[in-house]
Amino acid sequence: MSFTYDDVGATRERGYCPPGFHPMNVRTRIGEGEPVFRRASEAVLTWEMHRAMGVGIDASADRAEPGVDVTVTLAGLIKAPCRVVWTVEEHRRAGWAYGTLAGHPECGEEAFVVERTGDGTVWLTVSAFSRGAKWYARAGGPATRGLQHAYARRLGTTLRRLCAPYEEP
Repeated sequence: MSFTYDDVGATRERGYCPPGFHPMNVRTRIGEGEPVFRRASEAVLTWEMHRAMGVGIDASADRAEPGVDVTVTLAGLIKAPCRVVWTVEEHRRAGWAYGTLAGHPECGEEAFVVERTGDGTVWLTVSAFSRGAKWYARAGGPATRGLQHAYARRLGTTLRRLCAPYEEP
């Protein structure tokens, strides 16, 4: 199955949004310190963050890697097939992005990246570019984009909760 858009991997470039797509960038403070960063990175890379939020994840591997197929199920009704297009695991940065496949309600790419800044603060950034692919996503217009932003904010809240026990005093 092939991707439903041309700019595969473009979420690696911060702020890039292809013509005809809607950008999204939601940044959430997760906590402070190396233990929080390690915990957040693992939760993001192993689908735990998504599952803890209540999203169904059916992945062809236990960890995000390029080429892994992932079907996200929302509310038990909407199935969204995707494929991981890139991953990053560095000293202060970890995460991945997936691109949409045929059958996904949206068309585009979404990235989930945890970063630890120089002052030790840990952030989750959810960035995407998308446009409606199914009739109901197109018909939703701004409401659909509002739901995407709410989803990204809820991921941040979920990850912060998962990492709270690792916060340095």
